[in-house]
Amino acid sequence: MQLLLFSDVHGDLDACRQLVDRASEVDVVVGAGDFCRMRRNLQAPLDALSAIDTPTVLVPGNAETEDEIAEQLSTLDWPEAHVLHGTGVTIHGQPFYGIGGGIPVTPFGPWSYDFSEAEARQLLADCPDGAVLVSHSPPKNAVDRDSKGQSLGSVAVREAVEATEPSLTVCGHIHGSWGETAEIGPTAVVNAGPRGHTWNVFGADAA
Repeated sequence: MQLLLFSDVHGDLDACRQLVDRASEVDVVVGAGDFCRMRRNLQAPLDALSAIDTPTVLVPGNAETEDEIAEQLSTLDWPEAHVLHGTGVTIHGQPFYGIGGGIPVTPFGPWSYDFSEAEARQLLADCPDGAVLVSHSPPKNAVDRDSKGQSLGSVAVREAVEATEPSLTVCGHIHGSWGETAEIGPTAVVNAGPRGHTWNVFGADAA
């Protein structure tokens, strides 16, 4: 199964259109959050991305909430989109599980859609073994270094990766690690970034 992974387009409509152009070449598109900036102007990037007619998995970033994405999608004709946050979906026999928001709580203030590590553990409790885990926030000490070299990832997300051994973990959030990959045990971890990253997952019914 070939995936197109992306994150953090932050309202860049050119980036969205390029992802739309590439989407027909893959089996599933995965968007790991931050479609807009600071909870503003979410409609435009989602409207652009809604031209994707490939099954698509989305999680909220810290720049928009799950409810805000759902509200915008209710105005669009995009049946292929699945918004996950503490929930999962199976596509072509492969389970996907998602968690959004900034984890741990960011220093950005009240606009940021954030969760504590304890809240994240609850949201991740139902993640099945071998899923494609889509988390806006990276796991601790994996593709989570900012431009100053600080590790800003989530302990709870790392614990979930170690416990469930996902087929792949997709994240974003930390711009300094865009495009980088790491491994936690047998699991590859990809900080996707806005340019898009293709990846093959070999699981149930995957090719």
